[in-house]
Amino acid sequence: MNVVGLISGTSADGIEAVVVSLRGVPPRLEWKLLAHESIPFAPGLRERIFTAFRPETGTVDRICRLNFDLGDAFADAALAAIDAAHLTPDDIAVIGSHGQTVWHDPPTAEQPGATLQIGSGAVIAERTGITTISNLRARDVAAGGHGAPVASFLDWLLFRHPTRTRAIQNIGGIGNVTFLPPLDSADAVIAFDTGPGNMLIDYCATRASAGAQSFDRDGKIAACGHVSQSLLTELRAHPFLRLPPPKTTGRELFGTQFGVQIWERGKKIGLADADIVATVTAFTAESIARACRDFAPAPIAEVYLAGGGALNPTLVEMIRAALEPTEIHQHDELGLAPSAKEAVIFAVLAYETYHGRIGNLPSCTGARRAVILGDITPGRNFLILTDSVVLVSNTN
Repeated sequence: MNVVGLISGTSADGIEAVVVSLRGVPPRLEWKLLAHESIPFAPGLRERIFTAFRPETGTVDRICRLNFDLGDAFADAALAAIDAAHLTPDDIAVIGSHGQTVWHDPPTAEQPGATLQIGSGAVIAERTGITTISNLRARDVAAGGHGAPVASFLDWLLFRHPTRTRAIQNIGGIGNVTFLPPLDSADAVIAFDTGPGNMLIDYCATRASAGAQSFDRDGKIAACGHVSQSLLTELRAHPFLRLPPPKTTGRELFGTQFGVQIWERGKKIGLADADIVATVTAFTAESIARACRDFAPAPIAEVYLAGGGALNPTLVEMIRAALEPTEIHQHDELGLAPSAKEAVIFAVLAYETYHGRIGNLPSCTGARRAVILGDITPGRNFLILTDSVVLVSNTN
């Protein structure tokens, strides 16, 4: 069956949309990427998303309107990807949409977690006519988990090595890692958020370029600066880095508010703009290396880098130096481009939900049990889908 996967990450640059052909049952899942589209948000829409991120400006009326407008944007992205695959909506079984996270409140000893992703699944299903599975993180959180990292499920399915322990490190707005034991090992998969990915780098690069750049393209700003060891030492002391997994984070810790504090602190101690960018880049690299040193269940033989941060040569070299002699690779060496990976994840999760199968790994998310993920909004093809599920069940 053909499935569309959609996501906008914590950096909120735009929507990644894929069409994937899927067949089989985990762990023998066959997949083929048919199309991948990266669709940037219009400046006005992106500005509204960032307004929604902040408690002081993310009012209920704004989030309500944005939820539906993002649903339209995700629907447009789905249709664009379907067209790029030379298919029609009638050729697609389901859409799996992550939506846009606007707030994430991880579980603590004092209270259960909560998470909010917007981009109405009802609007996507209505616009495309395709059954849509959305809100895929919330069920894991309801089961006591962190709702993340969901990438660990795909990593476990597709990327284990016969004999070597691997780390799959995604560097989006937030960094997250999956530690994969070898195929012949009985050890559990472990995954968690490592800390800031591109989020602080993006903020400081925007300040350093007076708004001309929304990220440090090719790591050039950081490459022109010098890492401040005094500021880096302060950042290394952040309590999140010491927390044992499972753990997740987001803009509530490493968003604009923290970026403002870092920028003001850097200026107070006399750092140039490029020095601040270099220092937060080193902070991301150090948080990734520290996760591997402190929490990996076995020595890591090789690390594969995905996400936008994998395209930042300065950051990659800092990670390489911090983890030497561990091998550092790009994720596309595994056969899947990093920019497409997260959207593929949500196509796979929708495929699993469609078949009534679990989509989380409690050893990674901290949930009490494995659960089926997502909210299902019927499309025009819903009765055909349900008939096919009954047919498959009877055949088996």
